[in-house]
Amino acid sequence: MTWIDIAQNWPVAQARLETRFPLLDCDALPFPPDSITSLARRLAAKHDLTPLEAREELADWLFIATLARQTEPIRLH
Repeated sequence: MTWIDIAQNWPVAQARLETRFPLLDCDALPFPPDSITSLARRLAAKHDLTPLEAREELADWLFIATLARQTEPIRLH
């Protein structure tokens, strides 16, 4: 999943971000930030992280979201 995917599906991304980053006030973000760096800065401030730590956390979150998206069509019976 890329930043473009996030921005284009912002309401879904917001809900998932709030689940992963509970201190992030998504109500204060009615529109996606202009970049992942802007979002990382906001996460850093809210979660007492350095900007680098926040960026790494976002990268991990995006990676997991990408894996989940890739496995969605697989149905185990």
